[in-house]
Amino acid sequence: MKTKIPPLAQRKHVVTLKAVADYVGLTAGTVSVVLNNSKSANSIPEHTRSRILEAARKLNYRPNFVARSLRVKRTFTIGVITAEFGDAYGGEVLGGIEIYLRANNYFLLAVAHRHDIRLQHDYADLLTSRGVEGLITIDTSVDVPPVVPTVAVAGHQRVENVTNIVLDHRVAAKLALKHLKELGHKRIAFLRGQQQSSDSESRWESLKEAACELGVEIDPKLVIQIEGTDSTPDLGYPYGKELLKRNVPFTALVAYNDISAIGAMKAFGEADWKIPQDVSIVGFDDISIASFSIPPLTTIRQPLEEMGRIAAKMVLGLIEGKEEYVQEVAVQPRLIARGSTGAPKKI
Repeated sequence: MKTKIPPLAQRKHVVTLKAVADYVGLTAGTVSVVLNNSKSANSIPEHTRSRILEAARKLNYRPNFVARSLRVKRTFTIGVITAEFGDAYGGEVLGGIEIYLRANNYFLLAVAHRHDIRLQHDYADLLTSRGVEGLITIDTSVDVPPVVPTVAVAGHQRVENVTNIVLDHRVAAKLALKHLKELGHKRIAFLRGQQQSSDSESRWESLKEAACELGVEIDPKLVIQIEGTDSTPDLGYPYGKELLKRNVPFTALVAYNDISAIGAMKAFGEADWKIPQDVSIVGFDDISIASFSIPPLTTIRQPLEEMGRIAAKMVLGLIEGKEEYVQEVAVQPRLIARGSTGAPKKI
């Protein structure tokens, strides 16, 4: 015979807000203001706030989020739509989002679409039906005006009610190519980003503009289009091998991102090419493993965690009426020069 498990409320004693208020001899309203860290809590004397917080800890009080949501008709929840969980780029952005939301007493619901266009639209509808007050997307194009305030990290499409947070790709491209040109490189290969990645087109167009401005020739035989959705260095490995197979001389490589750059480094190493003596390599993003590659990877840094914080601050500001809608927020890149770049050999 199976033992019937009683409801959670019957299994352990639930301490209510009123119980805390009775314990300290204050009104439930005063206790609520302090425990919810409302602005009006500043008007309550410090010793009173300390007494309330100490009582809540002693009684093991836990806020009833559902009751609070029903009372104020809000969920204090933000939906996050990302390409996939676990990839270095999205993970750092998501970390910045979570830090800011937690500090401001908001929750997040996160989903990953793995580049399935149908899921991208379905998830937006699903999250809004679950009551999220705003949306943040990571490396995900938004092409339909949303019904809640939305911020797109690495978004490039102009859509009503969507704020795009983007890297200044023109500056980034110029930093990468100028660095290589100043080292003396003339024959530069390129790994173009996957078509489904939000930044691909903007980054490639910016690289072509910067090359023209700096007088750097782009040889079509040294340009390879990356395909696939792999978020590990395996993404760039076969394309590094393909570059070698073409047998077209080059002394430097600009990769779409750090992951593909590190994959290409492995391919070059297997061919006994030394880095940077035989080939210099520049990546994009400055993910955490970039400084631990051998040699450490020169890259264009995107402030990924900060971009996540900016997105969270923006969407909360729009929800609470503290921010005015803007179509785009540009963040500035930095060149991080490490051991993977150096002067070329003569070819």
